[in-house]
Amino acid sequence: MTPTELKQALSTGLLSFPLTDFDAELNFEPRGYRDRLEWLMPYGATVLFAAGGTGEFFSLETREYADVIRTAVETCRGRVPIVGGAGGGTRVAMQYAQECERQGAQGVLLLPHYLTEASQEGLVAHVEAVCKSVKIGVIVYNRGACKLSADSLARLAERCPNLIGFKDGLGDIERIVAIRQKLGERFVYVGGMPTHEVYANAYKALGVPVYSSAVFNFIPRTAIEFYNAYASGDTVTTSRLINEFFLPYLEIRNKGEGYAVSIVKAGATLAGHSAGPVRPPLSDLRASEVEQLAELIRRLGPQ
Repeated sequence: MTPTELKQALSTGLLSFPLTDFDAELNFEPRGYRDRLEWLMPYGATVLFAAGGTGEFFSLETREYADVIRTAVETCRGRVPIVGGAGGGTRVAMQYAQECERQGAQGVLLLPHYLTEASQEGLVAHVEAVCKSVKIGVIVYNRGACKLSADSLARLAERCPNLIGFKDGLGDIERIVAIRQKLGERFVYVGGMPTHEVYANAYKALGVPVYSSAVFNFIPRTAIEFYNAYASGDTVTTSRLINEFFLPYLEIRNKGEGYAVSIVKAGATLAGHSAGPVRPPLSDLRASEVEQLAELIRRLGPQ
């Protein structure tokens, strides 16, 4: 898949980040991961991001990372494009991106670098180096310490033909408007706020019509129902689901740091498709919180 073809694939439909399966000893469990992908694919996500944030990229060893990407590519080949996460310092991120390409993924999602703040010049050099280390398409994720400006993205657009996407997880409206106005259709724009469904309509008004869904991991039927209603302008359905599920879900998610991932793993277990526990430094939900989530899922009906 060329970068242009990946850009087109990312432009419509629901996107999602599969969980990474761990066993009881917190080792990567490829059989469970393959089964997860086989379960999710028929629901119709247009692109899957392997070893992304929800997939606990930050906790994976280099060897495990290669196994995760390879398993995803082999399982989804010819059915759903796979974009692999890559992050950390520049040279480390380049190595992850190259491994992602070597394993046959169709693109790279460049996650934020580690820890330190950086100037716009430094961020541009970082993203440019990763883009130039591979031939496949790259989507940059504005989140955490990575806060690219419109001018920086314009420079990168000129220098890096394979930089085809911009994903936002900051929620900075002024920045998004400036980027969208300056770059136009040069990029595909993806919403990436945690539990983005509650932000979806606002982002659509900003020119960011597609988004990635974490809840697709455990309520795929409802996630697709919400996306289809959102895409068709069915505000009755989206409002109902926000009130009945997403707002109560956020109340549980906001009870703990790192719960944006932990609650999704808990949901997958409740749905009968456990991906195992989260790895430290994340922590699993408390029993009372799991029961609250179980009640929300029960109200939605079969998935």
